[in-house]
Amino acid sequence: MTSLRTTVEAHSVGHPTYSQTFPSEPSTAELGRELVRDVLGVWHLDGFADRAALIVTELIANASRHTPCPEIRLTVGRPSATRLRIGVMDREPTRLPILSQAADDDESGRGLLLVDAVADRWGYDLHGSGRRPWGKEVWAELRTGGDE
Repeated sequence: MTSLRTTVEAHSVGHPTYSQTFPSEPSTAELGRELVRDVLGVWHLDGFADRAALIVTELIANASRHTPCPEIRLTVGRPSATRLRIGVMDREPTRLPILSQAADDDESGRGLLLVDAVADRWGYDLHGSGRRPWGKEVWAELRTGGDE
């Protein structure tokens, strides 16, 4: 795994994005949290690390549980100066995320509820042609600054 622990100078030009491909396994969440914390450190956004770590944990858990894909791609980006976007991409465009209520005695089913609670917004995008998408990205955004 590539680490961002070496000194990196952050530039405020363009819309930077870090991404890495991981095995689609629940244990990947730890690597995802590490990548997110490293990137936020580079961008001096450490105050968002706990919320971002929860988001990445839940998005990776959902992808590993609900898709047969052997790999997923984690992205951490700045689509604007005031937003942080975390996404998990897989090659299963037919299994879309659904926000649902879990019963009190259910052992799972709360991941997107947690994402919905801590993110400023979330959703998914299909990738590929409109008639034959090859994959999807489930993403969540955090507002990092003033209005856009």
